[in-house]
Amino acid sequence: MARILLLYDSRGGLTARLADAVEAGIREAGGECLRRTVGEAVPSDLLACDGLVVGSPNWSGVTGRLKQWFDDSGDLWESGELAGLPAGAFTAGFSRSAGTEATLLQLLHLLLAHGMLVVGLPWSERMRRSGSYYGATAHGDVTPDDEDQARALGARVTEFARRLRASRP
Repeated sequence: MARILLLYDSRGGLTARLADAVEAGIREAGGECLRRTVGEAVPSDLLACDGLVVGSPNWSGVTGRLKQWFDDSGDLWESGELAGLPAGAFTAGFSRSAGTEATLLQLLHLLLAHGMLVVGLPWSERMRRSGSYYGATAHGDVTPDDEDQARALGARVTEFARRLRASRP
């Protein structure tokens, strides 16, 4: 069974609601979810997982708390212990044009800096209303389409983690 760390910051509740859907996707794909808010998590939680899904509210980019958390994981960056783990990202904001895609790109940059393998969402007709290639999103409120995208992201990261884990010698 693949264990996925679901790490997120939430201020207004939207990101936490997307995290609920990500967790459902992890479980539906047969994974174990290690769910942590940025205030609860420690960088060593990353060593206990086979994959990561990280979320931040859109505050003109990732929140300072989440960025600080990743800064504190610098020893893992230097050691390369996270290289090759699959990871995905999600964000929520109050406006479609408020920079959610930029927030996703900042999250992906943090994942890539650790050598993680980015798992995005493939194009679907639903993306005309919700989500991004880069990850799951919500704007203003969490809709059923947003929840479906977040569930799909959790499931995809779990499936990739399971495949990678099975291929290890």
